[in-house]
Amino acid sequence: MADLLNNPNNNYGDDAIITLTPREHLRLRPGMYVGTIGDGSQPDEALYVLIKEVIDNSIDEFIMGNGKRIEIEVRDNIITVRDYGRGIPLDSLTAAVSVMNTGAKYEGTAFTKTVGLNGVGVKAVNYLSSEFTARSVRDGEARTVTFAQGLEQSDRWESGVNEKNGTCISYKVDEEIFGSYTYNMEYIEQRIRNYSYLNLGLTLVLNGVSYTSKNGLLDLLNENMSEEPLYPPIHLVGKDIEVAITHGTGYGESYYSFVNGQHTIHGGTHQAAFRETIARTLKEFYHKDYDPSDVRTSIVAAIAIKVKDPQFENQPKTKFGSKEVEDGVTIRAFVGDFLAKHLDDYLHKHSDTAQAIQKKIVENEKERKAISGVQKQARETAKKVSLNNPKLRDCKIHRNDKNELADKTMIFITEGLSASSSVTKCRDAYTQAVFSLRGKPFNCYGQSKAVVYKNDEFKYLQLALNIEDDVDNLRYEKVIVATDADVDGMHIRLLITTFFLQFFPEVIRRGHLYILQTPLFRVRNKKENYYCYNEEERQAAVKKCGATAEITRFKGLGEISDKEFKNFIGENMRLDKVRITKDDPIPDLLEFYMGKNTFERQGFIINNLRVEEDLVDQDLN
Repeated sequence: MADLLNNPNNNYGDDAIITLTPREHLRLRPGMYVGTIGDGSQPDEALYVLIKEVIDNSIDEFIMGNGKRIEIEVRDNIITVRDYGRGIPLDSLTAAVSVMNTGAKYEGTAFTKTVGLNGVGVKAVNYLSSEFTARSVRDGEARTVTFAQGLEQSDRWESGVNEKNGTCISYKVDEEIFGSYTYNMEYIEQRIRNYSYLNLGLTLVLNGVSYTSKNGLLDLLNENMSEEPLYPPIHLVGKDIEVAITHGTGYGESYYSFVNGQHTIHGGTHQAAFRETIARTLKEFYHKDYDPSDVRTSIVAAIAIKVKDPQFENQPKTKFGSKEVEDGVTIRAFVGDFLAKHLDDYLHKHSDTAQAIQKKIVENEKERKAISGVQKQARETAKKVSLNNPKLRDCKIHRNDKNELADKTMIFITEGLSASSSVTKCRDAYTQAVFSLRGKPFNCYGQSKAVVYKNDEFKYLQLALNIEDDVDNLRYEKVIVATDADVDGMHIRLLITTFFLQFFPEVIRRGHLYILQTPLFRVRNKKENYYCYNEEERQAAVKKCGATAEITRFKGLGEISDKEFKNFIGENMRLDKVRITKDDPIPDLLEFYMGKNTFERQGFIINNLRVEEDLVDQDLN
């Protein structure tokens, strides 16, 4: 880049200035509109955002009182969504699905308190699909238009059709942009469940299976908690607001937040207002000046609000940015006034719940005070050593900086100096930090936070991440565990994951924790070079390279050269997101795999041991 800027003959003239159509720009830069382009392995990838964009329009119809059933089908990578609302006006059907910034949600009364306000969503689906069909039925009249990569292919009108009113969208995303992909039905099912929680009276049918909810967010909390709550969840419903609240036994805070039916996984002003006002309301109820962190530690809550003109901080609409509900009423006041009245009333009527909450707050307070001295000492040590200690090689940009690269920031947690050195030498120093562990970390399962804070590895890791006071302060968008592809590396992964599950589960729930996949083999000849992550890829590479194939087995990150490592932490980096699902019994899993039941685990390993032929050694010999 420096050479290009300093070169006076770099051919920068009028012909270098290009104007793209909206369709061309979206296909060139799809990530700006629909998020990460992936293969379907992660729930927040563009594949699932596109499904959401189509379903959102059908949900908006239901919100406006039109249609109580939405049918979704996923077959052979073709997505079909049929609703029974009013149907898109026939004369406007083509424009509604193909002309950017066209829609009925900018003003007027056709849609209010909906999500799709920018006229982008379904057009993005169209532009990014190799096949796209939109069909609208209104009072016996129908129109069907088809597209390929956003370009119209056909337009058919019909009269006297015997179909119920509504809209049907069918599409297949374009492999020219997405490459090979597979839909994970678990991710889609969870989205459908969320829609049902937020829209009482709506039936959603996914591949023939119906989803409905009778109790809204109460059902969400009950079905998603992986542990028994300390008290029956509190469920409060008002005009344009609904909340469900309880406490568990772990650390951290867990929130499910929604705006106009949109799952705001990255929070926003409504979630911030809830966190602030739940602490204030409980302090006022008990007439005690409790620390907000003591009130919120172990809380599990859901909040859903509806606002007139929602403003989101990105097109995937995962973070809410509006400061007002409508007509000058702030989000903070709206949420605060609701909780101050209805939560206070609930606790006066349910003394057992009030006592359980206060008991939990007092327990949190005692533990916080127990570790406060340790934290103070750690911070004083950190000031002397500074964040640029031998364990951390920091980057220049961080997650909460007002910088366009903030969401690209990441920290690699490595084992040993050799791996740390390799990553450090080839990383992007602007957005990639490296934290080096020394040996295997402490098994923190069953330990108090005060004990764990005395451990140097985890103490400095918390300081590097800046999460000891609030996960909102996390300095990196991605926290990546980068260990060797062997038994010891797997053990270190488990120890680090246990640390986050035990004390900072919200880092995982918010989608920040990842595992770096590094290659097991390099297969090459004089012309070709392949890095393989499993046996199947290795065998395929050997066939491509032929009889002259040279195979190298990587056992540790330190064995990979700095030049090669650049391939594995750049654009082609393979990451597995660590996730917590509603079916994961976290306390039971930690107890079995990380507890003191050594003999039970040994029996499990012996009973499940598989002895496989070592194909690698055969080929190498």
